[in-house]
Amino acid sequence: MAESETNRALIQRLYEALDHHDGEAMAECYAADAHFHDPAFGDLQGEEVGGMWRMLASRAGDLKVDLPEHDAEGEEGSAHWIAHYTFSPTGRKVRNDIRATFRFRDGKIVDHVDDFDFGAWAKQALGPPLGTLIALIPPMAALPRKRARAQLDEFLQES
Repeated sequence: MAESETNRALIQRLYEALDHHDGEAMAECYAADAHFHDPAFGDLQGEEVGGMWRMLASRAGDLKVDLPEHDAEGEEGSAHWIAHYTFSPTGRKVRNDIRATFRFRDGKIVDHVDDFDFGAWAKQALGPPLGTLIALIPPMAALPRKRARAQLDEFLQES
């Protein structure tokens, strides 16, 4: 199988695993020294990446993932994916529209960056009043990130 086809299949496998709430299968898609970045967690390295997916999958509840587009060319790839779920702390429904970029090495993901409108996410997940504050006041945006990071650190210590 050509490198581009292998990497396209890897992207599809990653999001199928997320849709099935299989954090272990997701973690296996990453190199041991992988890097991940998104607006919610910031930068993660190595075992933190797989740990994040294991944590999210274990708490996924009603998560449904759509993968309308994905592609790979050589060592680079991209995906457009949409997560539908209930944000458990508030019970609010979220539809998060995400664009991802990837770099690959030896059939594994070594760099993964998810980009989404953090303000739009906050308004859905936290409600319009708090979500608007988080979107408009940069220091407020750090609060959900600190909470996500603390939850990941706790999950990794328990694992």
